[in-house]
Amino acid sequence: MASASSVKLKIEGMDCGGCAVKIENAMKRLPGVTDVSVSFSTASLSLMLEEDRTARATIEARIRALGFTPLGGIGQADADKVRTESASGNVWWKTRKARLVGVTGLLLALGFVVTQAEPAWSPWPYVAATLVGLLPIARRALAGMRSGTPFTMETLMSIATIGALAIGEGADAAIVVFLFALGELLEGVAAGRARAGIEGLIGLVPRTARRVRGDEIETVPVETLAIGDVVTVRAGDRVPSDGTVVGGTSEVNEAPVTGESVPVVKAEGAPVYAGSIAGHGELRIEITRTSADNTITRIIHMVEEAQATKAPTARFIDRFSRWYTPAAMAFSALVMLGPPLALGADWFTWIYRGLAVLLIACPCALVISTPAAIASGLASGARYGLLIKGGAALETLGKIRTVAFDKTGTLTMGQPQVTDVVPVEGDVANVLAKAAAVERGSSHPLGAAIVKEAELRGLDMPRVFGGTVAAPGKSVMGRISSGFVTVASPLHAAEQALLDDTAQERISALEDEGKTVVTVCEGKRLIGLIALRDELRADASEAVQTLRALGIRPVMLTGDNLRCAQAIADIVGIEVRAGLLPDDKLAAISGYKAEAPIAMVGDGINDAPALAASSVGVAMGSGTDVALETADAALLKNRVTGVAELVTLSRATIINIWQNIGLALGLKSIFLVTSLSGVTPLWMAILADTGATVLVTANALRLLRFKPETQENAAIVQSSVNATGSRRRISSQIA
Repeated sequence: MASASSVKLKIEGMDCGGCAVKIENAMKRLPGVTDVSVSFSTASLSLMLEEDRTARATIEARIRALGFTPLGGIGQADADKVRTESASGNVWWKTRKARLVGVTGLLLALGFVVTQAEPAWSPWPYVAATLVGLLPIARRALAGMRSGTPFTMETLMSIATIGALAIGEGADAAIVVFLFALGELLEGVAAGRARAGIEGLIGLVPRTARRVRGDEIETVPVETLAIGDVVTVRAGDRVPSDGTVVGGTSEVNEAPVTGESVPVVKAEGAPVYAGSIAGHGELRIEITRTSADNTITRIIHMVEEAQATKAPTARFIDRFSRWYTPAAMAFSALVMLGPPLALGADWFTWIYRGLAVLLIACPCALVISTPAAIASGLASGARYGLLIKGGAALETLGKIRTVAFDKTGTLTMGQPQVTDVVPVEGDVANVLAKAAAVERGSSHPLGAAIVKEAELRGLDMPRVFGGTVAAPGKSVMGRISSGFVTVASPLHAAEQALLDDTAQERISALEDEGKTVVTVCEGKRLIGLIALRDELRADASEAVQTLRALGIRPVMLTGDNLRCAQAIADIVGIEVRAGLLPDDKLAAISGYKAEAPIAMVGDGINDAPALAASSVGVAMGSGTDVALETADAALLKNRVTGVAELVTLSRATIINIWQNIGLALGLKSIFLVTSLSGVTPLWMAILADTGATVLVTANALRLLRFKPETQENAAIVQSSVNATGSRRRISSQIA
């Protein structure tokens, strides 16, 4: 048996959630096809395929039979190329749906002219126009039935149109077919606008780069750049891929990547991101990531994956729509048959009204109400450096009632510096060199700061034999030539009875100054103390105050000592729980989570368990890869005020979702009443469906213009804080 290979396709013509369901069901019925994932938001299909059981051509043929067009090669290696082609891709007037609108519109106009010139021929010109326009719709309905999706809009349209012809309403049938084709075209245009929000990021990366080869500079495609290549970026040019500055100095505008509008000065050794714009100077950059793995590409991949996941509300709507359409068809049949059979009412009148109900019944607008808003919200967030990894996380962010912050690297800059070295045995150099020897290779900010200080002083660090042993939150120990050296927290040293009264007093004095103290022991002897201080982020206080204004309780969870943590908390104005080991943080998160949803914000490896345990984990952009991978959201612009912006965006998205659901159900309810009362003709009934879908998509597109920091959006979000509890109860039931 051949091994399964990954297949990915862009799908043209997929403009609602129902389209995605049809394709997914069709793929699942093919032998050798597994892990099928269809995303309406990104118009893409991915699956695993055993090619000895189903040929790739069969997949493309099945998709075309459903009325869609697969674009590009379907190997995984072609995925990025397909995305780029799609982003610049087919304009709406060249699509299959546009051609159908043109044909049906022309035939409808000809039918009108012919019947006006020769009334005796009526309604046959309309019948001919209807049958020509209905043929591709009926073909897609049959393909849907064969692929396991019998209750589609095409099925409803085919039944309603044939029924209209059967009762002699040829003109109405022709108008319905034309308006259906027009509505599908408008839905496709609106869906394309929604997808453009994230695909626009593709244009941020230049197509070519100026690569340095000796004394020559050659212009090459960015895809050919390899790690280690050196490129030159002139003032006003965009950085072609992620790298490190190896020459020159310039201000760099990183807004396209991080959303941060203030340019950042970049000099030798500084990292730069693909898509960033060089300011007044020229830079030489050594490439550290290829074009397929740079920051922009990773953001696009993550957002596309996030858009493919279903939010709780979307899952509820999908479950609802599974029985809604069959129930609507049954109700339509009841409308047609009930009054004539039970009350002796006119057959023509009630069949006509039943057909109108059938056209109104399509759930497209309802199905698209949530994914359209989620897709726009995720794309809007990415443009402002707010990377959210799924619809579920986006929804949950709007419901959180507590935000827990780590201290180091989150509320503070994460760049502590050694301020004091207090020797108990030997001199300052002896204490610092031995501590640095044990901490060398450490990823913890305090350990890295100790090593950096020893290097700045030019100290010779002893060799450590056999590696080091770390107890997270407590100590790290290594063996040097003179014995075992342990760098530990004061609490751990006190538990080992290594601190006398003098040492305790000195530690307390340093901690009262807002400094973090570590002890350095050799064997069972305290040989010195090292104090470090980390500066607060400039926006830490603002972030805490903004969260409080949104009705959210901020709290700081830290492994640091209480005195140092309290000094930071007093400045920021935040509740604090100090001296927590990783397990203690987990317990604290669980306690808050039992009361209400909680977000955890951190940046380090030791934060990863807490990030995973919280309702939503948020990683700072400066954090480790482990934290970024574990978290549900990331702040790429590395500003802690981004947490409030995440909440603001989430609440705006939730409001948009409920507006969409209200639009979809409200319009259908109104037209249902008018259809049953005989006010609504068939052509107006189809407008009720397609019009609702277009309105819902257009409303979702408003999120692409969302700016988290504006007063208008703050007012919208604050209104959600003060809203009645009924909507929250509904939301919690859906979740």
